[in-house]
Amino acid sequence: MKEILSVNNLTKSFAGKTVVNNISFDLQRGNIMGLLGPNGAGKTTAIRIIMGILHADKGKVNFYFNGTNSSMDKTKIGYLPEERGLYDDAKVLETLVYLASLKGMPREKAQKEGTQWLERVGLSEYANQKLEKLSKGMQQKVQFIAAILHHPELVMLDEPFSGLDPLNQEFIKDTIRELQREGLTIIISAHQMNLVEELCDSLVMINKGRQVLSGKLAEIKGGYREHKVKVYHSEIENTSFLQNMPDIVIEKREQHRTIFRYSGANNINELLQNICGKITVEEIIVEKPPLHDIFIQTAKERGEDVEELEMEQY
Repeated sequence: MKEILSVNNLTKSFAGKTVVNNISFDLQRGNIMGLLGPNGAGKTTAIRIIMGILHADKGKVNFYFNGTNSSMDKTKIGYLPEERGLYDDAKVLETLVYLASLKGMPREKAQKEGTQWLERVGLSEYANQKLEKLSKGMQQKVQFIAAILHHPELVMLDEPFSGLDPLNQEFIKDTIRELQREGLTIIISAHQMNLVEELCDSLVMINKGRQVLSGKLAEIKGGYREHKVKVYHSEIENTSFLQNMPDIVIEKREQHRTIFRYSGANNINELLQNICGKITVEEIIVEKPPLHDIFIQTAKERGEDVEELEMEQY
């Protein structure tokens, strides 16, 4: 059994409003899966159902920690909640040791490894300080440590980049990659698609509780017909002819660079050869659009309200 988690047709309503609507996915061992969508899309509710904090109206959640269908074992799961779950008047290291001990980790081992993690994230001087003395970003790093300190098999990170500056966002991304190399399976629920895109093997993208896209990241991007093209050229080159070519939308024209989107059915190599025959090209970069753009376009094609899909970009 390669799966560690299987989610089937999850549905949940509050006061007559459906906030999770028939969501299904399988999570492979050792993979990082992104549960992505705008704020209010239903991501946190789905995570809480998986964690057993909420009960689904319909659907099932199955775990396979031992290779066979098993009940939830919270000692094998780490959870970083979206909201702060720490006691302000408790000391940092004591909190980490206490939470790890609740998951079955010996206190002496938790003390040792908790101290090592605090040093690693630059918070060793705050080990005996109360949590109320820490900034929002510092508290987020403490919660991150609490989610992984007991060596779980599966970790669920709900908005792990919240409150972090770009430097600490990079640190958390690097740490997540390292944890995956050590065999950990991870779910990241977030709205910053550009951050999560760099980490994930697979994705479930939701809007207003409904599944918009799901599958392996490479397959989602590979199956999207549109390309983003950046053509670098000398200042004297005139690229205005691109405006009259079919299936091309110009995004930006600068002295030395022209950026456009191409959604034609023909092989893009033919287009590039055509361009090189008309102007002197110094460099061409062809890439798939970022997930954010794919998500917006897919939602439009489904007739959904795009205005509510705009997401925070970093």
